[in-house]
Amino acid sequence: MNLSEAKIMVVEDDPLMRTFTAGLLRRLGVVNLKECTDGSAALRLAVTYQPDLVLTDIHMKPMNGLDFVQALLSSPQAGNVKVIFMSADSSRETLSAALPLGVVAYIVKPPRLADLKNKLESALSQT
Repeated sequence: MNLSEAKIMVVEDDPLMRTFTAGLLRRLGVVNLKECTDGSAALRLAVTYQPDLVLTDIHMKPMNGLDFVQALLSSPQAGNVKVIFMSADSSRETLSAALPLGVVAYIVKPPRLADLKNKLESALSQT
């Protein structure tokens, strides 16, 4: 699946980072894009939007990214959704909590355009 066909959801509580990430995605040709400010809102939207890929922050409130991803990937409606964590936190503790959840990649914020493109294309090519 190419980026112009993919349904992508950005889950980020920081408005500046959410806008920045959405802008990068649009530069990469993403047209089917939804944005959420926290995990709770993202779970509700995921049921109807059914994204192919979710880019999510880890440290959010009221529902953080770890809880959101656990709930999303255990949901029967999740289908074959791919998840990429984005966080400025690359500590060993955070990585050890995040990676076992079944995410396909981890990006340290702020994302660079080339890195984002590579991770998205890799994630979307997985079956």
